[in-house]
Amino acid sequence: KSCQKPVDKYIEYDPVIILINAVLCKTQAYRHILFNTKINIHGKLCIFCLLCEAYLRWLQLQDSSQNIDPDDLIRYAKEWDFYRMFGIASLEQTSFLLGIFITLWWMRPKMLKTKSDFILLLKALLLSSYGKLLLIPAVIWEHDYTPLCLAFIKVFVLISNSQAIRVTLNSNRMLPWLAIIFGLILENGVVCLFQKMGWDV
Repeated sequence: KSCQKPVDKYIEYDPVIILINAVLCKTQAYRHILFNTKINIHGKLCIFCLLCEAYLRWLQLQDSSQNIDPDDLIRYAKEWDFYRMFGIASLEQTSFLLGIFITLWWMRPKMLKTKSDFILLLKALLLSSYGKLLLIPAVIWEHDYTPLCLAFIKVFVLISNSQAIRVTLNSNRMLPWLAIIFGLILENGVVCLFQKMGWDV
């Protein structure tokens, strides 16, 4: 009331501008989306991102791409490799998030005191993984630079995750990156475990 200005400037902005600023990883846009909007698509977005990742891995399997006969589409819909890839992607995502939570709880236990703090951080991390949706266009418009595009998508998702942690916990830039690095180490440990078991990841 004293300054006659809204605390959150994005309340007056068009949703498209807010989305563009979120894509540019601006902390104010993340803060607005996480604290001043009622978005409840965290679970659906997570499942859809995992489906995109599983689809990409399924396409990269050699035996899934050998036969291109249209009559085999029904067989492809029932193929267990896709469900296996979905399960592996889910376990990797879980281990990544678990690594982040363990690191943050170990380094800053005061920041994650209550169950609601954990839930808010989980929602923030799931929402900030929206960049995985770009996997589908990268696969559809396949070209020589597809591996480079996939690497850029991974980096973009990690930067978004870092901003989400930073905004949610109101921390410095270093802490989120330490948590993400430990999450990646745990995720890669799961990948190595699957490879030792002889599974295609």
